[in-house]
Amino acid sequence: MIELRNVHKAFGKQVVLNGVDFEVREGETVALLGPSGTGKSVLLKHIIGLIRPDVGEIYVDGKDVSRLKRKELSELRSQIGYVFQNGALFDSMDVFENVRLGITDENKYGDLDYCRQRVAECLRLVNLPPDTIEKYPAQLSGGMRKRVGIARAIAGAPKYLLYDEPTSGLDPVNADIIDGLVQRLDHELGVTSVMVTHDVRGAFRVADRLALLSEGKIVMQGTPREFLDSKNPKVREFLERDFDNPSFAA
Repeated sequence: MIELRNVHKAFGKQVVLNGVDFEVREGETVALLGPSGTGKSVLLKHIIGLIRPDVGEIYVDGKDVSRLKRKELSELRSQIGYVFQNGALFDSMDVFENVRLGITDENKYGDLDYCRQRVAECLRLVNLPPDTIEKYPAQLSGGMRKRVGIARAIAGAPKYLLYDEPTSGLDPVNADIIDGLVQRLDHELGVTSVMVTHDVRGAFRVADRLALLSEGKIVMQGTPREFLDSKNPKVREFLERDFDNPSFAA
């Protein structure tokens, strides 16, 4: 379970998170919605301990992330796969080495036979052909690079997956492919997921529950149906901006 309690974060005079309460239950997929620049990625990075809050607490499996020492934080991160917005692949490494970086167990990482098998399996899980393993990021399309980033995130068999705008920059066809992949992996791997996105349609397809971040606070958390039925003006404004007809995602 992931839980943020009254989390505040400012960078200088810019307040990004202003008392965030946010919960992700075990086994579910939650889509964190909000316009660009509202702090969604900042919130995600708090969960994995890349950013510490000014005030508030972040719990993962009952552990207060901001209070963990380096070794404890490293152990926790080994249970969390992180999919970066731009893929964050290393251009100088082939796909095998890029995905291998996601294997968090040092003994397994050092076992080349295991790594070859595990990388091949992860590429299969994200629907990439076997010969992708030998290619370099520059040889891949944008959608393929996104999928390699997801393969790396699952290589360590994590309990949690955090997706930072996984469909950003993709055309609608490839965005649909990634959304379907996220949904399938969550079911096949049994992971708990948080997906940061501004794509309302994709969120409605993939998520068990949604959360809307606006002006530094979570203004609503609920199921897609609860969002569609909400009379909250911030929720209505956000949905109507993306749906010509809000009942589209029913």
